[in-house]
Amino acid sequence: MKSPLPVSYSKMEQTRLVLPPDTNHLDTIFGGKVLAYIDEIAALTAMKHSSCVVVTASIDSVDFMSSAKVGDALTLEASVTWTGRTSMEVFVQVSADDLLAGQKVMTTESFLTMVAVDQNGKPTEVPRLIPETEEEMRLYETATARKEHRKSRSTLR
Repeated sequence: MKSPLPVSYSKMEQTRLVLPPDTNHLDTIFGGKVLAYIDEIAALTAMKHSSCVVVTASIDSVDFMSSAKVGDALTLEASVTWTGRTSMEVFVQVSADDLLAGQKVMTTESFLTMVAVDQNGKPTEVPRLIPETEEEMRLYETATARKEHRKSRSTLR
């Protein structure tokens, strides 16, 4: 059994510049581009926590709250919020910084489920999680409700 790890161990942050090829006809970033960034940082965070290759099992929710435009710096912050036997829930927040105007806005929040796999592609055990802050405790404690919501969605198919 792997030793439990604190949330801070695998927390990650990335910054990306929004360039013209990343944007639509309104000069705002494509939602699909943001999703790709979210999936990437979630995978990196889960890989660090588990010390394993991971696959995306689901993107549980994506809330686009505002947009980012050409020239903005996107900051993505990700942390593992809950672990099962082989799966990890990862929370990603994206903000856009207009560095010239000095304005920062939250653009996107997302929860993803990542599964650790071994060299044969089979799910493998991950370390338990130790929440450290009040916010981490809140996300950890509400993870069960999000997991039940994921399960209920699968029965609707």
